[in-house]
Amino acid sequence: MLGAILGYPVYSLVRLSLQKYQLFELLQHHGVYVGLHNFGSVLHDSVFWHTLLRTVVFTAVNVGLTIVGGTLIALLLVRVSTWLRLLLTLGLVLVWAMPQVVAVQIWSWMTNSQNGVFNYILTELHVGNYFQHNWYETTFSQYSMVTTLIVWGALPFVAITVYAALSQVPHELVEAAQIDGARAWRVFKDVTLPVLMPLLLILTSLSIIWDFGAFTQPYLLIGPGQQVQSNYLMSTYLYVEGYGRTDFGRGAAISLLMLAIVAALSVVYVRQMLRVGEEQ
Repeated sequence: MLGAILGYPVYSLVRLSLQKYQLFELLQHHGVYVGLHNFGSVLHDSVFWHTLLRTVVFTAVNVGLTIVGGTLIALLLVRVSTWLRLLLTLGLVLVWAMPQVVAVQIWSWMTNSQNGVFNYILTELHVGNYFQHNWYETTFSQYSMVTTLIVWGALPFVAITVYAALSQVPHELVEAAQIDGARAWRVFKDVTLPVLMPLLLILTSLSIIWDFGAFTQPYLLIGPGQQVQSNYLMSTYLYVEGYGRTDFGRGAAISLLMLAIVAALSVVYVRQMLRVGEEQ
C-alpha cells in the first residue's frame, strides 16, 4: 500500500529532478534531461547551506520545546484532579483540532502591531510599552513568533501521548523510591524516564520530521512578500525556488535532498530507539 501511494510520486519527483523543467518546458509538457545538474546547482548554492543550518537550529529549538513542554504538561495531568484533568485535556484536543491556517490567522490578529490584543495586554500589565510594537521586525522575532505557534500546536499530541505512557510506570517502584527519600526529580530521572524513553524517541523523531518540513506557519505568518534569503527555511526555500521562480526541476532536487536529510535523522533515532529497547 505504501509503495502504491508513495512509489510513483517519488519516482516522478526523481525523474523531474533530472530535467530542466521551467515555464517553457511546462507549456510544452516535456522537460530537457540535464542529469545531476540540478543537484550540483543546489549543493553549490551558499543560500542552500545557510538555509539548511538555519532550519536545523530552528527544528532543534522547536522539537526541544515541544518534547519538554509536552512532558511537563503530561506530568501535570497526572497530579491534578479528575475534573481539572478533563478540562485541560479538552483544551489540548481543541488546540490539536484547530487547522493550521486558522491558527496562523488568529495569531496574526493577536500580534498585529496596530490593534493586536497581545500588545494591549502587555502594556496594561505594565510589562513595558508595547504600543504598536512590531513582533515581525527582525528575523529573530519572526522565528520567535513562528516557533511559539508551532510549539503551541504540537504540545497536545506530545502531552496526551506521554500522559498515556505514564500509566505504564510501575507505581510500586515510584513508592519505593519515595520511601527511600528520593526527591521528585530523582524519581522522574531514575524510574519514570527509563520507561518513557522509547516513546520520547519516537515522538522526537516524528517532531523532527514535522518541524523540519514546516511550511504553513512560517510562510503565512511572516508573509509571502517578506520571504527573503535571510529568513528562508528549507520549506520556504523549496517553494520560492520551485514555484516562485518556476524552476520545477531545481525544486524537485531540493525536495529529494530534504527527504534524504530527514531520512538520515530518522534512522539515527530509530537505531537509538532499538538500542534502548534491547537494553530494557
